[in-house]
Parts: sequence; C-alpha cells; structure tokens
Amino acid sequence: MSKKPTKNDIIEGSTNVFADLALPDSEEALAKAQLASAISDIIDDRRLTQAAAADLLGTTQPKVSNLVRGRLEGFSLERLARFLNSLDRDVEIRVKPRPRSRDTSRIRVTVG
Repeated sequence: MSKKPTKNDIIEGSTNVFADLALPDSEEALAKAQLASAISDIIDDRRLTQAAAADLLGTTQPKVSNLVRGRLEGFSLERLARFLNSLDRDVEIRVKPRPRSRDTSRIRVTVG
C-alpha cells in the first residue's frame, strides 16, 4: 500500500517547470525563458548597463529590466531572436519530423 503524499515529499519534475505547473503553452514559455537567459548572460558577460543594453537592442531600459528578471509576457520568440541577433548571435530554427516514439511535437532551444 502506498502512502499519501505529504507537503514535504519531494516529487521529481520534468525538464520543463512550466509543464510541471500545468501552465498553458509550456513549451513556448520554456523556449522564451531559455532565450531570455541567454540574452541576460550576454548582457552580464559584456558588463552592459540596462540602458546600454536597451540602446543596443533597440528597446527601452524598463523592457530590458523585465527581460532580465524573467517577466516575459510582452516578448515573442521572434523578438527575443532579434535581440540575440543584435548581440551578435546567430539563431537557428530547425524543423524536423516528430519521432514516432513521442506522442506530441515540441519546441526546443539549445544554447551553445
């Protein structure tokens, strides 16, 4: 007989916290978070102020602040990709058939 889970039990999640929380569009949310993290890392590595980053990205300092703090509601995947281009990064999108071993298609970001 299995015991009833308690609030202190640890439950192993997937690689997508948004899916684990049953949020809508979890794949897109994860992709946006990964792109925003890459942008934030580049801004940090270059020691840019938010104002300098905003000038480089063609946006405003408050929008950069939202981005680096993970407030991504106003950012599309396309816009984040353009920001990466402005930071001298190539963005590659690859479309391929879904393997039969998986029930659903997915969106995946690989940074490297």
